[in-house]
Formats: sequence, structure tokens, C-alpha cells
Amino acid sequence: MVEWITAPDLTPYPEALAFMEERAEAIAAGQAEELVWLVEHPPLYTSGTSARIEDLTDPERFPVYEARRGGQYTYHGPGQRVAYVMLDLGRRGRDVRAFVQQLEHWVIAALAEFNVTGHIREGRVGVWVERPEKPRAPDGAICEEKIAAIGIRLRKWVSFHGISVNVEPDLEHFTGIVPCGIRAHGVTSLVDLGLPVTMEDLDLALRRSFDQVIGAPS
Repeated sequence: MVEWITAPDLTPYPEALAFMEERAEAIAAGQAEELVWLVEHPPLYTSGTSARIEDLTDPERFPVYEARRGGQYTYHGPGQRVAYVMLDLGRRGRDVRAFVQQLEHWVIAALAEFNVTGHIREGRVGVWVERPEKPRAPDGAICEEKIAAIGIRLRKWVSFHGISVNVEPDLEHFTGIVPCGIRAHGVTSLVDLGLPVTMEDLDLALRRSFDQVIGAPS
């Protein structure tokens, strides 16, 4: 079985890192169940293993933490659901690329419950939505904005870190970084799309779609 825990308050990032590392070790040792941990953080920036310092455009704005996950700079803050997935890939096929794709499809399936169509774009990490009501790109392409980020790390074939989905964060807070190193596209949220979605609504959708897309190990 996969355990689910929802943190009741804002979780300090160093506390989250310590908890994930401890739980991942316990899962690898067969001493704990797999876990999906749902949290919100106070405003902060994290740097992944591919982060470029020039993409941290306002380093004094919020605390900056080295996450040691894949990816570049990411913002976390109130109104954003972070789902940390501590799953045993040793029992799930040992295919990292397939696992990341599962996480992408998990987010897309959850968004579909609110009639939001999420897209995966080559060369752009995360999940994107089209904004046809906004000005088109210089090449004539429909405007697209990021609604969810994905970044994982493995230890002894156990994953940690995971996904973040924007429900109603302060989108202006993203301007202190170049999110995931992508300058040509903006960031959006479910509420910014005009949907009265609550964190609890998203949590239910994530739980249902997890069972459909990822489920228990074979």
C-alpha cells in the first residue's frame, strides 16, 4: 500500500528535505511503506542540479535552498500543492524515464478533472496549458504557460521530491527566478485560469488519478 499524508501547516523546506531522506532510506531498507506527502511551503526558491546562477534574478527576495533534485530553479509557496513521492522504483520497473512520464500523466489526469488540458512539450520540463486568449508568440504559436513542475531524485532506487501544481499561489513570486530556465513562457495557476478550485479539490483529484495512473507496485 502507498501511504498518504497531508501536512496541516506550511512546512519549512529543510524539514521537508530531512524527512524525505529519512523516509527514502527506510523504504529502501524495507522498514516503511511508500509515501505520497502533500505539503505547502512558505515562499522560497530551490535550485536543482542543472540550475544556472543567472536564472536567480532576485537572490535576496526569498530563501534559496539547494534541493539536489533534477532540474533548475523552482518557486514554492502558499497556494501551491507540492506532492513529494517516495516510491520504490526497484519494485516499479527501474525505468526512470518511464517514471517521470508517469508523474507527468498523473498531473495531466488530475487537471482533466477540472476540464483543464495539460500538455507535455519537448525540451520544456513540466506540464503546460494553452492560453489562446493571450497574445501569440512572435512565431505565431499559441501562448502556453506552465501550471506544474516536476523534479525527482533517486536513492537506492527510491524516489523523492516530486511534483508541484499551482492552485492559487502569488504568481508575481515567480519573477525572482527564471522558472526551470525557460524565459519565453509564463506561469499560471488553476485560479488564474478562472477556476474556483481549492487545495482540497486538487488533493482529491491527485488521489484519484494516482490510483489510475501509477497505483501500487506490481
